[in-house]
Amino acid sequence: MKTLWLHSVRWYIKIGLFFYYRRIHVKKSTCIPKKGPLLFVSNHNNALVDALLIATQSGRFSYFLTRASVFKKPLVNALLRSLNMLPVYRIRDGWNTVSHNTAIFESCSVCLSAGEAVALFPEGNHHINRTVRPLSKGFTRIVFETMARFPSTNLKLIPIGLNYEQADAFADSVTLCFGKALLATDYLGLNQAAETRRLKNDVWQAITQLTTHIPVDTYQESLQKLQELGADFLNPEAVNSCLNSDFQSCSFNRLPEPQKLKAFFKFFMIVLLIGPYIIWKFLAEPKIKEVEFVATFRFGLAISLVPLWLLGILIFLMVGFGIQIALVYLVLTLLVTLLAVKL
Repeated sequence: MKTLWLHSVRWYIKIGLFFYYRRIHVKKSTCIPKKGPLLFVSNHNNALVDALLIATQSGRFSYFLTRASVFKKPLVNALLRSLNMLPVYRIRDGWNTVSHNTAIFESCSVCLSAGEAVALFPEGNHHINRTVRPLSKGFTRIVFETMARFPSTNLKLIPIGLNYEQADAFADSVTLCFGKALLATDYLGLNQAAETRRLKNDVWQAITQLTTHIPVDTYQESLQKLQELGADFLNPEAVNSCLNSDFQSCSFNRLPEPQKLKAFFKFFMIVLLIGPYIIWKFLAEPKIKEVEFVATFRFGLAISLVPLWLLGILIFLMVGFGIQIALVYLVLTLLVTLLAVKL
């Protein structure tokens, strides 16, 4: 039953992401094994949407380490755990809660030893900036504890770079870059402290090559130059090459977008989905304090309220005007939404 539940949720989320994102590009440097223990390690820009994209595009069901603060309500806690999400505690959650991570990390080790996949965001927090932040050591602890308890585990680490064109925009595009696997057995030297630093550095270096990495000390200046050059942030290799050349070697081939036509269909879509739009624009969006949560809440409302709105309108039209009119409205709404998003 749980497998059926996970498959159903994944397909529902995947359909929702198809209607939400203009383009979802997936680049894989290596074939992701369908079986066997994997630890996905990714940069973190866009709150829960990051996890949803990895869950639907990686080809594996993963256990996700998620910040503990979202597990507080019993109903939410039950739902998240049913989706293979596990709470991870940070110092900001209180010193007395950090010790709970011991049991969580042990659960991760057991899952990995059984050939499952675990996904986490080693930066420890999210931020919309196009910079890979220093990594926490939590993921290295999982790696070394797993290999200590289950030495025959053929554990691989898959670095991921998430690249959003404009993370808080609608309709945005995103590129997921899956890097080459790192073998846990390559980091089992006698000096674990040194191996921990080496593993952290190798993962950090891998992620910085899979996503745009603008140095912190020149961030605003470099970002402005990239924007003026029309940088394609969906192509991190080209952007990083431009940065590394001190803006001397920058080539971005971006096709022009039909702005007026897109604006027309977007307006038409709002008219057809006016109920969910009003709830989002005037009730939900004003309460969001962190820009990193904009896409998560917008997407959450879209996949929950839009189907209910469509169902309500369909019932109303069927009762008042017949099934043919209702079907015309449904087809028209889906077509207009696709054009508004995909153009």
